[in-house]
Amino acid sequence: MKIFAALLLTAVTAFPQVAAEVNKAYKTKEGRDKVAKTLDNPNRDKNQKPEEIIDLMGVKPGMSVADIGTGTGYMLPFLSKAVGSKGKVFGEDIADDFLDRARAKVKSDNLANVELVLGNETDPKLPPRSVDRILVLDVYHHFDYPDKMLANLGRALKPGGHLAIVDFYKKDRPDHIRLERDDVVKEIESNGYRVVSSRERTGNNQYMVIFEKR
Repeated sequence: MKIFAALLLTAVTAFPQVAAEVNKAYKTKEGRDKVAKTLDNPNRDKNQKPEEIIDLMGVKPGMSVADIGTGTGYMLPFLSKAVGSKGKVFGEDIADDFLDRARAKVKSDNLANVELVLGNETDPKLPPRSVDRILVLDVYHHFDYPDKMLANLGRALKPGGHLAIVDFYKKDRPDHIRLERDDVVKEIESNGYRVVSSRERTGNNQYMVIFEKR
C-alpha cells in the first residue's frame, strides 16, 4: 500500500515542465539580470510598438488589465496610461527580483493605478473575475504548465474578458519557441478558449491572437 501511495504521489506531482529548457536562463539571479538588460533595451519601444499592442487589445479607460510575466515592468507605464486613473493594472511575475525592478519603475513613474503580484508557475494569483484584458507578451512560450496557467487566467477574466497572446514564430526562433502559432492556438482552444481575432504581424515581427473563454 505504501508503494502504491508513493507511485500515486509521483504521478500527481511529476507534471511535465514543457518550457524547462527555455527557462534555464531564468533559474539564477545572474541569468535574470542578463535577461533584464534585454527587457529594458532603450530601443525596445520602436520594435515592440507597445501602443499598437494596447490598441489592438481594445484597452479602454477604466478597464482592469493584467500584464502576465511583467518582468522589469516594461509595459506597465503604457498600460497605466491606457486605463487611466479609474482603471487598474496588475503586473504579475514569478521572480521576486524582476518584481523589485518593476516596483522601482512603478515608483519612479508614479504609476498609482498599478499593483504588483507574485505568482507561480501554475497560477498568476490574480483575484477571480478581476480583469477585462490579460496580456501575455513574449511569455507564453515560458509557461511550464500551460493547462494550469490557462485555467487560472480564465478564472481571473471578467465575463466577456479577453486574453491576448503576443509571441514569436517558431520558424524565426526555433531554438527558443516551443510551438508554432497554429499549435499555440490549438493548445489554448483545447483549454476552453476561442479565438476572437488574429493578426499576423505586430511589434517585433510577432503574431497576436486574442481569445475569450468559451
